[in-house]
Amino acid sequence: MIQPKPRGECPGASPFGHSPVAREETTMYDHRRLGRELGLFGSDPLIGSGLPYWLPDGATVRHTLEEYIRGAERRAGYQHVYSPVLGKRELYELSGHWSHYNEDMFPPMDLGGEQVVLRPSLCPHHAVIYRSRAHSYRELPLRMAELGGMYRAELSGVLGGLSRVRAIQLNDAHIFCTLDQVAEEARAALGMIRRAYGALGIRPSRYRLSLPGPGGKYVAAPAMWERSIALLTEILDRSGLPYEEGEGEAAFYGPKIDVQVTDSAGRESTLSTVQIDFHQPERFDLHYIGPDGARHRPVMVHRSIIGSVERAVAHLVEEHGGAFPAWLAPTQLVILPISGSEVAAAEAVAERCARLGLRARLAGPERGSLGARIRDARLVPYQLVVGAKEAADGRVALRLRGGRRLDPQPADAVLRRIGALVDAHRTELWGCAEVDTW
Repeated sequence: MIQPKPRGECPGASPFGHSPVAREETTMYDHRRLGRELGLFGSDPLIGSGLPYWLPDGATVRHTLEEYIRGAERRAGYQHVYSPVLGKRELYELSGHWSHYNEDMFPPMDLGGEQVVLRPSLCPHHAVIYRSRAHSYRELPLRMAELGGMYRAELSGVLGGLSRVRAIQLNDAHIFCTLDQVAEEARAALGMIRRAYGALGIRPSRYRLSLPGPGGKYVAAPAMWERSIALLTEILDRSGLPYEEGEGEAAFYGPKIDVQVTDSAGRESTLSTVQIDFHQPERFDLHYIGPDGARHRPVMVHRSIIGSVERAVAHLVEEHGGAFPAWLAPTQLVILPISGSEVAAAEAVAERCARLGLRARLAGPERGSLGARIRDARLVPYQLVVGAKEAADGRVALRLRGGRRLDPQPADAVLRRIGALVDAHRTELWGCAEVDTW
């Protein structure tokens, strides 16, 4: 039986939305097993290794997570674009990916006398979109975001569930700005990451300043590297975040700040990143018109809040054991009529949930005893029990995930409060004044 992982009493006790819990004191979960048991995702040899498919509940989690990120980006002044997952080989030769990264790319496909490639990254497309028209310094910083697909030819030996895949949906963004704007944009990106982690109920294991290392395929531009590293170091120092340096972890075109997370087996991976790039603006001859009327080169800040959607969901499954924060849960409420006499009243509550945009399902007495239905819904954040008395006066008896019970209350008031917590992307189930477990 899958049990929700225990959490702190009042979110907000730590910067990331819940009281710290030592990993060795928590249950260890494997997202691959849980993904199958909870009906979130699957795989099939006929589709191929590293190419998982999403089942309805998993698709709901993914869609909700993507919409949260899009909303956060819109509020932060980002403009969303779409770009194709294919590009001509020349595009990646110009960006530097072909010479520095081709071993991780799928082979080119011959198409009408041209070679096209499945993209390993979104940044070349965004550079082309930026240069498609002229820009004034008044437009900067220009923040361009996309939740887009990309593909990497990972070796079969490193593939695993959702954490390492070949088809990736990336939460990516590129900020085109002046040199004077870089530090503020990078700090703002780190703030977005912190807020997202708070809403998701996760926390970083560490921050890493990822630097070039010996023997790597890096752009040969020592002055550019020195300037980028100095900027990121200053940003981290001023932010007050503890960080470690990691040699050999930089992108081929520049250093980066990586936000690391650790899975239930103690394996570390990068979830979020902030990078400074002087290389691609030069390669693509990007410019803006300054106040002096002359052309100037922008700086490109790469920024990803949750990185790969696949890896983010894998981490969330393992962190929460399937007991997702209410706003992210595939089913947010289960409505439990005690007997057949209360089914009509329960259906009316379900209709109100639908009108409020809450994801609810009705589990009637045909599914077994009330106790059995409650146990079956143990990962659902809210259980609304409807007995004869509740049906008569429009109330519900609310049980929170983890077993806490509240006195019967008017159904409309309960749903409004749940809706407000969900809309605010809160991690607590009812409020800090009471003890919640999720």
